[in-house]
Parts: sequence; structure tokens; C-alpha cells
Amino acid sequence: MWKISCLAGICLAVGGVFTGLRAETVGRVPAPGSERCYRFDQRISRAVLENYLSRAITMEGLLNGRGDIKDNLRMLKRIGAKFIGRSFCSWGREAQLLDQLAQAKQRTPKILAADPDLVLQACIFENVTTEVDQVPVPDWAFAALGQRAEPRNFRYADMIYLDGRFRDLWGKGQSVPDVSRPETQLWFYFLGVSFINVGCEAIHFGQTELMNGNDRQLDDYARVLALIRVYAARHARRHMVLCDSHVPSGGLVRDGRLLMDFHSFPLRIKEVPDKPQEAVLQQGFVDSIYGRSKGGMTFSGWSCEHLSYLVEIDNWGPSPQPGKAGAGGIWVWGYDEITWFAHQSLEYRSHWLRYAWDWVRRTDPNGHLEMPGSRTLASPADSWQWYYANRPSPAVPAGFGDEDAIQAIWAGDTDQSSVNAPAPSSS
Repeated sequence: MWKISCLAGICLAVGGVFTGLRAETVGRVPAPGSERCYRFDQRISRAVLENYLSRAITMEGLLNGRGDIKDNLRMLKRIGAKFIGRSFCSWGREAQLLDQLAQAKQRTPKILAADPDLVLQACIFENVTTEVDQVPVPDWAFAALGQRAEPRNFRYADMIYLDGRFRDLWGKGQSVPDVSRPETQLWFYFLGVSFINVGCEAIHFGQTELMNGNDRQLDDYARVLALIRVYAARHARRHMVLCDSHVPSGGLVRDGRLLMDFHSFPLRIKEVPDKPQEAVLQQGFVDSIYGRSKGGMTFSGWSCEHLSYLVEIDNWGPSPQPGKAGAGGIWVWGYDEITWFAHQSLEYRSHWLRYAWDWVRRTDPNGHLEMPGSRTLASPADSWQWYYANRPSPAVPAGFGDEDAIQAIWAGDTDQSSVNAPAPSSS
């Protein structure tokens, strides 16, 4: 049986992992004031998983060139971040992929030298472009998928839906791939292995429910994930890869088994029309995940009624009326979530992060707020096109300064209760 040890015996909770004990018997968090455990190998207990999720922050593009790496590491160490979301993040631009992977491989040792406990996340999104035709297929990818090796590049035309669904959804030559197609599986496996090889231990699989229109029984997703996990067991730093995706249905479950190690979803922030620029969270608002995360048996061997999940301050683009109420749908004052957040004052952002952190934990203890650290902005905020939580400095002149609020929230986190902070007012 796999065993681990950790300071103060915190990781003893993992002892029941391989016996199929329910998560409630495994235990979720250490006692207040005790040392957190971030150790895992081959499998991860729910307690350790939630320790990571409780210190999650989005750092879009950290590994592939976004931001000042020295100042980013300073901030991450200061605030105590452990799960670094979207650290390798590229939407399309497949022609640049091999160069970006080479850059990431150089950056990873510097990042892990600052904190070996960090988990770096990469992304496989619901988007493939015609640029994929410029990426060679390695022989090892053919072999893993049981295909005959041949000297060729990936084929965009063989990844998209044959019936035209979601074709050019993101722009000309930018479509949603169909996971049931062998070429898509070949591409996903190639990406997963490539990310593991540069040091990533987590992969976000985007909007999986857009890509499984011809895989309703989840056989194809299960196969691809199993292949990636087999490779991770042999080559990943801690012999596993943590998989997640956005799940509007609440989760992907096949024969009682959860395909993902944790779930994720946007916060789904609701504007308050009679209070300019203010917004709140509400269970049941549009397709929010609160109270709906599905359960089952996890890859790590423990079962749960509701799988742990992250909610993030997401980006997707502006409405036709940015800055105005009533755009409808999932927009917040006409913005996507991170752009709305970036347009608020420093004081309001600080109060709102505390409010959101407390609200999520009070509403659904399975949920964890992923803090904003680095993310693209759909509409400029004070002329800046990118959000950075870093303190403003010569290294990060566009820093929004929210690292202080994040550090304070995490420093005061006891894991046992919330402050029940009220919704903040911008006035």
C-alpha cells in the first residue's frame, strides 16, 4: 500500500484512500494552526487535494512567457500559493506551441526551486485552429494510440465535428474539436504528454461538454485520460496528473467513476442593477455549480457525494454594451468576470474577494475560490489589457495590487469556519 508521511501527521488521513472509504471518513482539513500537507505520490487524498484548492490562483501564461517571472515568484511565495492555475495557457496559436514548450521547460525548474510543493497547471481547451497543421506528430503519440506511425503533421480537418457543429465558433479556422475522432485523441494525448514533460502536474481540459457531442457515454474521454494518466504514473514528478474541466452538468461520471480529480467552473457573478457596478453571488444563478458538483469514485480511490471544485473569475469577452447593466446572460455590467473585477476600485476588489471567499465556503463546503493572479482582459482597464494581482512596481507597472488582499485572506484562513462577510458596497 502506498504511504506518505508529513509534519504533524496531517497526511495520515490518506490511509483510507485505497480501501474505498468515503471522503467524509478520510477528513478534509487539518486542525486550525497546524502545518498543511502538500505531499502526494501516485494518488492524492481529499485532504491534500483541498489543501491545494484552498491555495489556488490563476497565473495565466506563467510558463509560456506572460509577466515578470521574478516578481511573480515573489508574489506567489509571499501569499502562500500552491496550485498555479493556467500556468501554461495558449488559446490556439499552435504554430508557436513547440517554442512555448521549450520556453516552459526552462522556466519550470526556476519556479519549483522557489517552492517544490507547487502544482503547475496546463490547459487543453475547446479550441483547435488550422495552425495545428504545422505541428508534427511524433512517433510515440501514434504508438500510444495504437496507430501506424507516418511522417506527417496533425490534421485540423480530422479533429472537428463532421456535421459542422461548432465549426468556426471562435473565428474563421477556429473550431471545437470532437473527442470521438481519433485525430483529436492523438492531439490531446500529445498535449498531455508534452505538458507533463515540462513539469506540469495538472491539466485543465476546458469545456469538455462541448467536445463530447459524439461521446455521450464518455468512452473516448475515459480512454484519453487513462493514457495520459499512465504516462504521468511513469514520468510526472509525483507520478500523477490532476485533471479537471468546466462542467455545466456538474461533472463527468462513467460507471460510477469520476473522470476528473476535481471540477471547475466560472463564479457566475450576478450584477446588482440598481447599484452601479456592484455584483453578488447567488446559488442557482444561471448555470452556477454551487451544490451541483457530482460525486462518485475518484481516480485516487476514495468516493464522495460531491467532488471538490474550484470557481474562478473567468474571461470570455465583452458584451455589445460593456460597462452597462442588462446585457443579460453571464455578463456582469456588460463585461466578462475578470474584466468587471479589474474595472473596480482597489478597495472594492479587496472587500469583494473576502466576500466571495466566505460566500463560496458558506454556501457549499466542496467549493474553493481560485484567486485571480494573471489573466487577459477583454476590455482595457485604465489602458491595461492584462490583469496582474502583483503590487505595482517597475517590474510590473500594470500591477493591480490585489496580492495584499489575497495574502490577508489566506493568512487568516482557519479552514473551519467563515466570517460570513456581507456583500461589499462600492459606495
